[in-house]
Amino acid sequence: MTKPSKPKLREFELHNQGEPKCKLADYKQPKYRVLPAGDTAVSVELGEAVDRKVSAAVLALARRLDEKRLKGVIESVPTLRSLMICYDPLVLPPASLVAHIDEMMGELEKSEPAGRSWSLPVCYDRRFGPDLDAVAARSGLTPAQVIERHSAFAHHVYMLGFLPGQAYMGDLPVELVLPRRESPRLRVAPGSLAIATTMTCIFPLETPCGWHVIGRSPVALWENGPPPRALLAPGDKVTFEPVSLREYEDLRKSRAVAGAGGTAARPIGAAA
Repeated sequence: MTKPSKPKLREFELHNQGEPKCKLADYKQPKYRVLPAGDTAVSVELGEAVDRKVSAAVLALARRLDEKRLKGVIESVPTLRSLMICYDPLVLPPASLVAHIDEMMGELEKSEPAGRSWSLPVCYDRRFGPDLDAVAARSGLTPAQVIERHSAFAHHVYMLGFLPGQAYMGDLPVELVLPRRESPRLRVAPGSLAIATTMTCIFPLETPCGWHVIGRSPVALWENGPPPRALLAPGDKVTFEPVSLREYEDLRKSRAVAGAGGTAARPIGAAA
């Protein structure tokens, strides 16, 4: 009995543009690649490193895809340096999707997509920041200087992942760039703020964690709904507002009284 021939996967092969079509200002990545991610998704890679210019291109492509409303596209998921596009190949053939991606890459807007700006309260008390002193020692700073540097600028939300509503935010000042802990903790409390490499995360749920925990926020980054909702989105900008232990407890109690819809986050408009 003759075995059925495998379907041709030429459409899923590496798609490598020799000349850049991306018009994003100062975006110098010479190539983008469209790679298969199973039978119903592709990953559009736009760079090799965690970089805000690469992130701007990823988010611009995601926005253009949303505007185009292609029949057969189910969703898109921005990551640190690529865009995952989930689709129905019975509705949108892979070769057609790749052709649309090529077209959209030549249409990207020059400006970075504007996100929202947020001010999130964080308590850096040692009760909530068990690694604060160790981070200070390794960076040659005092704990107060660590807090000052960490809260002094707007963090860029690159992506959501790992846990529902968990935002990966960067980029840390060079003196705070540290590798992950050698011994991960088995669990950290919801709201724990931690740093590792160039990133900051607030963990929405209790979880194992190999990052350096330096504080805690009373803000709920994820609400089960209905409907389920993440507070932050890729492209948002987040500043951290240091609060005292008493202020933290007051904010946490206020949120508990307000119920699921309550939040201590303060939106401060569209990101520049």
